[in-house]
Amino acid sequence: MKIIKDFRVNQNNITIIATLVLFILLYSIGLITFPVFSKSQVFFNLLIDNAYLIIMATGLCFVIISGGIDLSIAALLALTTMVVADLLQKGLNPILVIIIALGVGTIFGFVQGYLIATFDLHPWIVTLGGMFFARGACYLISIQSIVITDNFFQETAKFRIKVIGSSFISVNVIIALLVVIIAIYVGKFTKFGRTVYAIGGNQKSALLMGLNVHRSKVLVYMISGFASAMSGIAFSFYMLSGYGLHCLGSEMDAIAACVVGGILLTGGFGYILGPTIGVLSMGTIQMLIMFQGNLSSWWTKIAVGMLLLIFIVLQRIIVIQREKQTVN
Repeated sequence: MKIIKDFRVNQNNITIIATLVLFILLYSIGLITFPVFSKSQVFFNLLIDNAYLIIMATGLCFVIISGGIDLSIAALLALTTMVVADLLQKGLNPILVIIIALGVGTIFGFVQGYLIATFDLHPWIVTLGGMFFARGACYLISIQSIVITDNFFQETAKFRIKVIGSSFISVNVIIALLVVIIAIYVGKFTKFGRTVYAIGGNQKSALLMGLNVHRSKVLVYMISGFASAMSGIAFSFYMLSGYGLHCLGSEMDAIAACVVGGILLTGGFGYILGPTIGVLSMGTIQMLIMFQGNLSSWWTKIAVGMLLLIFIVLQRIIVIQREKQTVN
């Protein structure tokens, strides 16, 4: 009770509160407009359909908080699905395939992070190159979609975990929730997490404080690469195929989820849980348009674009207020 009584809306939590209120408002509109929204499975389907994006956006938020950006995440997801599908087709053990795929994603992130941190290259340029490289590498494996017929992947894809009555979630949802929980712990309770926030707030100050900026910047891109590979594995379970065009443009969806979730694009501020709520908000918009039936799917992009503008303006107002307080 004391925690609730002492709670105050301020510059530190207004963005996450705004995101949470937005999600509740959107879902409430669904409940009022479409009675089917009251079924618990509708909410769980929202998690099932967006689990891969939650994983990808959670990994990306570390990069954005550090003051960087990663445009290669969706392309790396597609490359992961191709690596997984191709290796499974060649008869490799599925567990070994998953380990290899995660290793490829982590190494990919390390290379990008090392180039950015060591040579002080702009993250947009390096990760844009990484995006083209990953998409191109997909077609070196195959120009066609590769169907995953491995028993382990098929059984995992079909496996359902009952939660409330007849409602269920998939394995992907468990993976996504574990990723979010671990990410929150790392960001809030570890030295590395605090260093990432410090770098994003002011890199020069972080250096003067004696923090290992180089290593931390490399690590955030390794985390992003690992999370992208993990989301690729989750997407492989979801689609049971590998294809070079999987999630084309989804890097923008992940960035949008981070912004809507209150992660400051200039770095140094944001709650790790924010991107998850951002993904769910965007997913709810998509469901509302789908249930409406007579609206084009492009309305989802229009609605998300409007939300981005609103939250970017909100972020800018917060930055201006902080600068005024610093001057005073």
